Amino acid sequence: MTRTSVEKPLRSLVEHLRIRAAGCARRYVLGIAGPPGAGKSTLSKAIRDDLNNRAGARIAEIAPMDGFHLPGAVLRATGNLERKGEPHTFDVAAFVASLRRLRDTPLGEPMPWPTFDRAIEEPTPAGVVFDRQEIAIAEGNYLLLSDAAWSGVREFLDEVWYLDVAREVIEQRLLRRHIRGGRTPEAAKIKVYDSDLPNADLIADTSHRADLLLRQRGGRYYAAQG
Repeated sequence: MTRTSVEKPLRSLVEHLRIRAAGCARRYVLGIAGPPGAGKSTLSKAIRDDLNNRAGARIAEIAPMDGFHLPGAVLRATGNLERKGEPHTFDVAAFVASLRRLRDTPLGEPMPWPTFDRAIEEPTPAGVVFDRQEIAIAEGNYLLLSDAAWSGVREFLDEVWYLDVAREVIEQRLLRRHIRGGRTPEAAKIKVYDSDLPNADLIADTSHRADLLLRQRGGRYYAAQG
């Protein structure tokens, strides 16, 4: 079957989310999944900011999966430092448990969430604290994996949007990201071709589990239909 693309302006995505969250008796948790370099963080921030601006209050915040990277010391001790970013280099059990608490903690009760500091390549405990935010945007690569412990993630997401992007675009974005982060061009290529792109292929195989498949072109988002 041929799929068609229908433009989904940011305002329509935000309005859909606002309506769904309004009908929820607890905090609503949206997942935004996709390969590394797809633009998940950019989309998540745009949705959060639009929701907050419309409401005139902080009703939404981002809960990044990257805060659950295992510390560098742990990865170094287990010989996994160069594999950082692969599924086994995250504390999956803590991520699932935190998603459960994020969803079920009453509004107004503080709920700390770790973030990831790219400047030092380490997680930051309680990088953000949820309080009265009615909407949480859980953003990460592996939200739709069905393997082992990762399969528990989907239960605590009310819906998941998958942000798709061409493999060659991912490749170029990640090469630039790693070089900006201090790697030599050769080291960046090794990281991208030996780790990042295989991860992207693994993640792409999960896209059929998403509630909405989005692609970005020219600063606009399109949903695949058909």
